[in-house]
Amino acid sequence: MSAGTEHLGVRREGATLVLTLNRPEAKNALSLPMLVGLYDGWVAADEDDSVRSIVLTGAGGSFCAGMDLKALAGSRTMGDDDTYRARLKADPDLHWKAMLRHHRPRKPVIAAVEGHCVAGGTEILQGTDIRVAGESATFGLFEVRRGLFPIGGSTVRLPRQIARTHALEMLLTGRPYDAREAARIGLIGHVVPDGTALDKALEIAELINACGPLAVEAVKASVYEAAETGETEGLAAELKRGWPVFDTDDAKEGAKAFAEKRDPVYRRR
Repeated sequence: MSAGTEHLGVRREGATLVLTLNRPEAKNALSLPMLVGLYDGWVAADEDDSVRSIVLTGAGGSFCAGMDLKALAGSRTMGDDDTYRARLKADPDLHWKAMLRHHRPRKPVIAAVEGHCVAGGTEILQGTDIRVAGESATFGLFEVRRGLFPIGGSTVRLPRQIARTHALEMLLTGRPYDAREAARIGLIGHVVPDGTALDKALEIAELINACGPLAVEAVKASVYEAAETGETEGLAAELKRGWPVFDTDDAKEGAKAFAEKRDPVYRRR
């Protein structure tokens, strides 16, 4: 498992991989090293069968304040920039994969938000599956206020995740939203006391980790597949993904453990 970059912390909490955006002096604005580290983290989690969930959070009381345009334009203050630029040149789509625009991890991704989660931060958030926020967290897509376009996927994903009227208000006004309002419109699922978002995210991750990993991954895939098709196609795809799960050793183990009144031991087979 990669140790990340100087701008991204990577650590394990049991079966959970914790990725920490780590530029607190810049409210964790996205840099090239951070983007490369994020993409590598998503890939590493999917390739490691011992990882059952992912938590994405930020250091220093902020989640992410969006893209650091100065850094991406050519600052040489971030270590070996040429290495990261070579990675981006080799895969021009890498930054979109890192931001979960063109990549969807197989494992569930839980966002633990404190402080600023705006612009590109709110766009990455839309690529996560479950979202927890401290009560002082701030959300928003500020691009239109600067004459810009939220090109990280928000005009497509946000109206599919929350009511269109709320999505359009967020997109067209560029105003900030506090955690309570973000929860009211469905952008996040939990509001917790400041400083405890990561604890709550890890608590949710533990519940996921206790479930059958093949079943969890198939359920997540089915939900997203259905969201991108009509109901008839989605139901057909659900059967295609769901029936094979019943034939796995993990499914048999789940039933056996229930009958024997013990915790199941899943082996991904």
